[in-house]
Amino acid sequence: MDRDKLMKMAGAVRTGGKGSVRRKKKAVHKTTATDDKRLQNTLKRLGVNTIPGIEEVNIFQEDSVIHFTNPKVQASIASNTYVISGPAQTKKLQELLPGILNQMGPDSLTHLKKLMAQLGAPGLGGGFNAGAAAAAAAAGGDDDDVPELVGDFEAAAK
Repeated sequence: MDRDKLMKMAGAVRTGGKGSVRRKKKAVHKTTATDDKRLQNTLKRLGVNTIPGIEEVNIFQEDSVIHFTNPKVQASIASNTYVISGPAQTKKLQELLPGILNQMGPDSLTHLKKLMAQLGAPGLGGGFNAGAAAAAAAAGGDDDDVPELVGDFEAAAK
């Protein structure tokens, strides 16, 4: 080793200026394990319990979904606290659409209808066309109505 490199290394461990003593112990940095322990202690104080058997969690945002697969879910009903931990992915709503329709509430379904109307998505929902549905609603035709009986079926059965 040359002298300049040695002096540079020795200068990095000084606590004061030239002529001061070296520090006696190395500074210990916090690890993420310490933060995790503190978080677990705080959650234990809140009285959270682990909820087993949850396969996926979806958190709906404006135009995206935070998707957790096999998360660790903890909840405290008394303090209205829910903790979801595990690997998360941010996905577009269209990527998860067929599988998450049963998870969506009424507010989300209206938001989904608006989104489909904006996109004019004929491929979503098994050939659903937002423009045709709006025209049918404007014409007064409701899909829930039973059509009128045309013809005599008893004569055709003989």
